Amino acid sequence: MQYLNQFVINFAGLKLGNHEFKFHLDNTFFEHFNYNDFNSCKITTNIILKKKSNLLELNFYSSGTINLNCHVSNEPFNFPHINNFNLVVRFSSDTIDDNEEFLVLPVGSSQINVSQYIYEMIILSLPIKIIHPGVEDGTLKSKTLTMLRDYEKNIHKTDNKIDPRWDKLKDLI
Repeated sequence: MQYLNQFVINFAGLKLGNHEFKFHLDNTFFEHFNYNDFNSCKITTNIILKKKSNLLELNFYSSGTINLNCHVSNEPFNFPHINNFNLVVRFSSDTIDDNEEFLVLPVGSSQINVSQYIYEMIILSLPIKIIHPGVEDGTLKSKTLTMLRDYEKNIHKTDNKIDPRWDKLKDLI
């Protein structure tokens, strides 16, 4: 937990206006969230905090590369990552947690831990199905991919005969 303390922004002593914070992330960051799907990563996250008299605006920007395994061929490749996220922080005695882009902190708060927001921004920017660019354009040569293509060809070659036992069900209609 000590590692995540570097992602705490103390805004109480900051003047009104823009302030920039920069964080360099690797697998150590994601291990603190028990996320280990990355082979490796190098991501830079910039946060521009705009302090106003009654609220804070945080603009998150991240870019870098993430080494992932393809979901089709299981081949590792570098996935380019670019994403941004905006967060508005307001101060009130009532806590409202119904919007992910709007945060309400108790009056008198002096700091915010941005690690969870950085983590979610990066993880949610990944596609559901991660496909190696070589699979999409046909340039990747791997044993797994060759076996999958052969299997796909064999499926289309088989006769599409219907089991005669199912023909009796057609009579019910």
